[in-house]
Amino acid sequence: MEMRLANEEDWEQIKYIYEAGISTGNATFEMSAPSSYEQWISTADKLCTFVMLHNDTVKGWCRLSPVSYRAVYAGVGEVGIYVHPKAIGLGIGNKLLGKLIASSEEQGYWMLQASIFPENKASIELHKKNGFRVVGYRERIGKHNGEWRDNLLLERRSKFTGND
Repeated sequence: MEMRLANEEDWEQIKYIYEAGISTGNATFEMSAPSSYEQWISTADKLCTFVMLHNDTVKGWCRLSPVSYRAVYAGVGEVGIYVHPKAIGLGIGNKLLGKLIASSEEQGYWMLQASIFPENKASIELHKKNGFRVVGYRERIGKHNGEWRDNLLLERRSKFTGND
């Protein structure tokens, strides 16, 4: 397996994996993937957006997006991580999240957060395994398919960045 920064050539495979996650109903509030790589990458930190490949096939991806453009939150990013349905359970999510954490610290992020549906037990456990903790339960935070859904807020504070 090989991990590298995502690029436009990966888009169709990234989109497929994202759409597979969307179809579960427990991965995101989004109802469809962005229509283009440019649209997808425009809200992400390009230096914190990775794909995991096996035989030139994307098996998973992760990215970090700023939570705000206010200066005080410049070091806070939101995690997005998705694994190909046929690659779940192979440790790809753990490797991607580990790389994302290391890269985020290199880029000056001091706090990572993830908003996860309570039903998405695998994602919650993955994040906890990588040092995230639940800091909030947001009841009925948004509608998904016409129904109000809850969300857990998890965060991970860097031990290295932003501790001056």
